[in-house]
Amino acid sequence: MALSANLFLRQNQSLVMTPQLMQSIQLLQMTHVELTQFIAQEVEKNPLLEFPSGEGEPGERGEAADEPHPPQSEDAGDGDYEGRDETLSADWYDNGSPSRLSDELDANYTNVFPDDGAPQRLDAPELVSQWKSMPGSAEAADNYDLDDFVAGQVSLRDHLAQQIPFVLPDMADRLVAQNLVDRLDDAGYLQADVAEAGERLGADAEDIERVLLALQTLDPPGVFARNLAECLAIQLRQKDRYDPAMQALVENLELLARRDFATLKRLCGVDEEDLLDMLAEIRQLNPKPGSSFEAGVSEAIMPDVVVRPSSDGGWLVELNPDTLPRVLVNQSYFSHVAKNGEDHAFLSECLQSANWLTRSLDQRAKTIMKVASEIVRQQDAFLLHGVDHLRPLNLKTVAEAIKMHESTVSRVTSNKYMLTPRGLFELKYFFTVSISAVEGGDSHSAEAVRHKIRTLILQENPDAVLSDDDIVDMLKKGGIDLARRTVAKYREAMNIASSVQRRREKRALAKVAGF
Repeated sequence: MALSANLFLRQNQSLVMTPQLMQSIQLLQMTHVELTQFIAQEVEKNPLLEFPSGEGEPGERGEAADEPHPPQSEDAGDGDYEGRDETLSADWYDNGSPSRLSDELDANYTNVFPDDGAPQRLDAPELVSQWKSMPGSAEAADNYDLDDFVAGQVSLRDHLAQQIPFVLPDMADRLVAQNLVDRLDDAGYLQADVAEAGERLGADAEDIERVLLALQTLDPPGVFARNLAECLAIQLRQKDRYDPAMQALVENLELLARRDFATLKRLCGVDEEDLLDMLAEIRQLNPKPGSSFEAGVSEAIMPDVVVRPSSDGGWLVELNPDTLPRVLVNQSYFSHVAKNGEDHAFLSECLQSANWLTRSLDQRAKTIMKVASEIVRQQDAFLLHGVDHLRPLNLKTVAEAIKMHESTVSRVTSNKYMLTPRGLFELKYFFTVSISAVEGGDSHSAEAVRHKIRTLILQENPDAVLSDDDIVDMLKKGGIDLARRTVAKYREAMNIASSVQRRREKRALAKVAGF
């Protein structure tokens, strides 16, 4: 069979993911912080992009930085008061002597304690600058920052460093103590071996142990422990409650975690009542003594969508203006510079990229608005009555309602938050699986069912703790058809103990409350 080359003309359609399309998809799932950083990078490398006036960094290029100042009156310095906030004019104090000022303002501005015997007059420019810098002045109000008045947070290491000289007077012991302080984790536990620390510092293990025992007496109680058992033992010693029975309990915490109270009673040599008292004391101890000194910064969540009741009885859905990115394309700059043939190709590419970015940001805002509005429409009962009325909802339902793909809805709801009269919620919170109702009624959302289970357990009587079967029966009376294993799964997911464990714990808490 002979081989030959032939030419064919064929047409076909294919979906190609261009770099700009991929970036548009990435913009859709970016958080507010990530989007702000991305836009700042684009403005930095694209000469046609700029922030609007009053945004971005000072001195930003374009009209935002070169915006003209409002014109001022030619006689603004004559000292006349015209009902607006004016600064003191130099003519006001330079043209008058201290005696004239005293007569006109009913005040004595002469120097009471002159150094050279010569009359001194008021240094008004210095006082004016002081008035301007005072926190209550109008000029200082613009630069007012509450963080300037907040006391610095004391770290765990600083707190311990203030106490070490009182328990370790020897300078060599203090150096060892400082090394051990540096080996503490955020919970206050010592992450170092005594023998290893002695070899590294060139000291005997006995000296390291002696310093460590002294450090374990510092505040907060339980600090410098090497494990949980030692942490609890240190706190019990300071309370003078580390007797043999409590020591046996602390040394067998794994049995306590397994709720093996029968073995614990035998090892501790106590009856059930004494064991409950011991468990109540253990509950009052702090397993992480250094947690209160954590220097972690809490990150404030800024909502992307704000929902408020409207005057017509519905809901007003708005995008949060503080999270909306704002960027402008400087067309005049392009027209002015593009006349140069050498730069025309580069500026045309920059203009295309800038126009694409603005369109992508506008499309992103519209998509978030569509998804949020549909969520509010679907979850109207939740906004009115609370979590008990949260409807089951999935991505497909919202996608079909707004005529978009499910993947688009998924990207929109990732790391986006909605501020409602019920609180601040992530958009994914409103998507829950459906749980069938009894006798074909309306289905219930999994989140609402979990809330009902949690409420039933919180309201249970300590003398009549609800079992999983009891919860199933009570839910069925409320129209929710749920299997016992599903109730157990939801209960364990919410970190709620079984009925046997809750009965013992509530009895112990009741005894502590009786004291």
